[in-house]
Amino acid sequence: MRFLASIAAFVFAANPALSNCGGSFSDFVEDLRAEAVATGHNTSTVKAFFADVKQDPKVIRADRAQGVFQKPFIEFSRRLISQNRIDRGKKAAKKYAAVFDRIEATYGVSPGVLLAFWAFETDYGAFQGDFNTLNALVTLSHDCRRPELFRQQIFAALELYEQNNFDPARTTGAWAGEIGMVQMLPRDILENGVDGDGDGKVLLKTSVPDALMSGAKMLSHLGWRAGEPWLQEVSMPEGLDWSLTGPSQTRTVADWARMGVKPREGKLANGNLQASIILPQGHKGPAFIAYPNFNVYFEWNQSFVYVLTAAYFANRLEGASIYNAGKPDTGLSGSQMKQLQKKLQALGHDVGKVDGILGARTRVAVQAEQTRVGLPADAWPTPKLLSLL
Repeated sequence: MRFLASIAAFVFAANPALSNCGGSFSDFVEDLRAEAVATGHNTSTVKAFFADVKQDPKVIRADRAQGVFQKPFIEFSRRLISQNRIDRGKKAAKKYAAVFDRIEATYGVSPGVLLAFWAFETDYGAFQGDFNTLNALVTLSHDCRRPELFRQQIFAALELYEQNNFDPARTTGAWAGEIGMVQMLPRDILENGVDGDGDGKVLLKTSVPDALMSGAKMLSHLGWRAGEPWLQEVSMPEGLDWSLTGPSQTRTVADWARMGVKPREGKLANGNLQASIILPQGHKGPAFIAYPNFNVYFEWNQSFVYVLTAAYFANRLEGASIYNAGKPDTGLSGSQMKQLQKKLQALGHDVGKVDGILGARTRVAVQAEQTRVGLPADAWPTPKLLSLL
């Protein structure tokens, strides 16, 4: 089971030409076949590739089940991070130390970053998903929620099939079409797959070196800055203007330090780096300084709470202490969050879909309204803000 696949992990530019969806499923598949042949693929190969494809209703149900992302950061992170996962991660770091050394030397990605993804995506490879990958991709492309994301993955899978690296009948993975220990979509496998163990193949389901090296290359491709930090827990000064915080607002590390932001452990990064202050549950809860590499996490997964938890867990795996949870104000239930999002929309804010999830756009809107009504503008919505709106 991969409940963390509940948001398709990677960001791709929307292309109107790829957004055909809906209607008869058989007609949709025939359209895919015709497009594949028209773009140069062998007719018999295309016929074999799509021969047994089926619509999978379980995929649609999984795509609609987003409840876990409504959890606030403290609850969400405690659910995902256990001492067992930390111990297993540290054991894996030692076992594959040579691989992680190669990754750092080649891509500049620290071991904890990949260990955290490996843990969250598949529990270190133990649960990689049993959905037929082609059925999942075609089902999600036929569904009209995000066809521009998934349709191109079908043709990437076709290319992998032509390279004898994909079996339409037997390749399985997460419901959203990701494959292997760190869960990569077919296009990412084509672009970033690495033969980490030197056997001449890229086997992301069975080879740890292949999976980790490929994940590191993808992070590098997405903009990871070699050797730089990503996230650090901090202590905040009293009386700070909380409207300065949030992932969309950056200042130099030196500026934050002058305002009284202090690391709970170690030292802050280079003073010239741009950074944001993240208060996932408001100014009374945990606090983090997010460096440029933190933004790359959103290219891997678009969920704010997942990204922050993965980045924090990477720190824990490299020896950081448990964060100071503080005493955050009571937040909103899922239904209350939806009410808030509707009110924010009525006030002219773009919060995206009304889904009960406190995502990045909802946080920006909350902060603006907190400023307007005279509440601490820390992007953490409370029942008081809901009633004031």
